[in-house]
Amino acid sequence: MLTVDYARLGVRPGDRLLDLGCGFGRHAFQAARLGAEVVAFDAGADEVRAVRDTFGAMADAGELDVERTRVGAVRGDALRLPFPDDTFDRVIASEVLEHIPADQVAIGELARVLRPGGTMAVTVPRCGPEFVNWALSDEYHDVPGGHVRIYRRSQLVGRLESAGMVATGHAHAHGLHAPYWWLRCLVGTTNEDHPAVAAYHRLLVWDITKAPKFTRWTDRVLNPLVGKSLVVYLAKPSPDGSPTGRPSGAGSIVPRAAETEVVSGDGRPGAPQRRASTVGSGG
Repeated sequence: MLTVDYARLGVRPGDRLLDLGCGFGRHAFQAARLGAEVVAFDAGADEVRAVRDTFGAMADAGELDVERTRVGAVRGDALRLPFPDDTFDRVIASEVLEHIPADQVAIGELARVLRPGGTMAVTVPRCGPEFVNWALSDEYHDVPGGHVRIYRRSQLVGRLESAGMVATGHAHAHGLHAPYWWLRCLVGTTNEDHPAVAAYHRLLVWDITKAPKFTRWTDRVLNPLVGKSLVVYLAKPSPDGSPTGRPSGAGSIVPRAAETEVVSGDGRPGAPQRRASTVGSGG
């Protein structure tokens, strides 16, 4: 289930898109289906390996045009992105900044690699539902790699705009998910076998896989009230305040879907190598 509205972000075929903190790739996969050149970026080895494997499975299944679609997965540090300035047309950072102590450094990197005229979507847990989670359970956030802060919208927008971005709008998402996490916090975040938790989880899986009208309508009604995620949309202006396009003659930065990307130990992408109908070695 996506948190970001791709139409609002302005994703078009051929756009270079960075998915920072990609996790297991939900936003990266949809961007690839839309024809974007995608770099999925994460600090976790398991996540990067899984994303590469899924890109390969998508290519094998014919979901991606292996001769035209360009995708890659890179492991690295959000505080030192291994890309030149103004590389990407679109940037997504979904549910990641709340995990990073030096979030202003990461925000600066996101702004640096986005080209003038490009757009960005940043999502974080919404402050109201998140305050409830923190109040109900310490183990929800006080774990290695857990949430280190709760953002108010004004605070998040202020930090993003201090890096040179301009906020163009915001939205809330996943209204059905906030009560689920309140329940998890009440019974214990690791107690996934609790009958109420298991039943609610089945409801969410049904909603995600079947998208019935009733749950989709309920989610839309709940979003303004208790939507679990805050989504902020932004643009990077050019120095004179006007939008600009991609520099003339700019080449691709990621391999075709029939190639694999070599990633060095520090997370920097190396030269692509040919591999039939797959992306990434999974190593």
